[in-house]
Amino acid sequence: MTMRNAMRDAMRDGWEAWAGHAWTVGPSIRDRIRPIRAPDGVVWETTLVDPELGEVRLRGVLREEPEASTLLLVVHGLGGDPASPYCRRAAQRAAARGWSCLRLGMRGSSGDGEDLYHAGLDRDLAHALEDPRLRRYDRVVVLGYSLGGHLALRYGLRPSARVTAVAAVGAPLDLDRSCRAIDRRRAWPYRAYVLSALRQSYRAVAARRPLATSLEEIARVRTLRDWDRRAVVPRFGFADVDDYYRRASVGPRLSALQVPALYLGMRHDPMVVRAAVEPSLAAATPGRLETRWQLRGGHVAGPGTWEDEALDWLDRARR
Repeated sequence: MTMRNAMRDAMRDGWEAWAGHAWTVGPSIRDRIRPIRAPDGVVWETTLVDPELGEVRLRGVLREEPEASTLLLVVHGLGGDPASPYCRRAAQRAAARGWSCLRLGMRGSSGDGEDLYHAGLDRDLAHALEDPRLRRYDRVVVLGYSLGGHLALRYGLRPSARVTAVAAVGAPLDLDRSCRAIDRRRAWPYRAYVLSALRQSYRAVAARRPLATSLEEIARVRTLRDWDRRAVVPRFGFADVDDYYRRASVGPRLSALQVPALYLGMRHDPMVVRAAVEPSLAAATPGRLETRWQLRGGHVAGPGTWEDEALDWLDRARR
């Protein structure tokens, strides 16, 4: 009976792992056939001052509800942008609750060639929320996906007074661990997809100004660690890629969160794997961060009401 149960459990785990791949790829294919309709919004833009470049623009899509006192700030993942399906889905859910929503684009994500971004630029979130057009909101909640979730948690370490809660979906926490996981051979389709978007952004920046790494070198990048070494490290002045991961990773700092925070992970996420984030979650001070694992789902996508679960949690936390 024990052997039979072990075989059954192994078969179930194997099936669920394959389902994780299906839930990661399927929603993207479905969105191309039947796109998720986000509520109408306006192009939003603000300018920040970067120590090296001077003025850099941030762009996004803002949907304002006339009577709303709550603003949902949505942050996309690596290689994504405010039009990514999960961002549009979040905007839908926010509108259904009567919340306003800003889908923030990180530097250069719209292909404008303004700059590159990385996992430690939570100050860009802070700058966005200082926009005078957003000051009327009494409460702000932040929802980040994948790398955007990492940024949301980093922002939760030093939030503005109006920010009442943050939530991260499928986010890496220890950048070195998660990078090693996605750089495995078996994850190459996902890695290739992300790197393709990053190379495109890099080319747009290179068309505007000189960069430390040539386009030829960037074209040869095959891992995310190599991308960070060739693109992120020289642009932002890190000593090396290990220095970047050490200084930017939110995992060791989770006990310093200043607002309620939720980590929502998919047990069989093939991109940000559970084993890479669990050590950071286990080391966090109890009560600072609530963790929930979904049995079914893939990377930032899943069946059922898991996204409403995240917004329900943010709603309760803001109260």
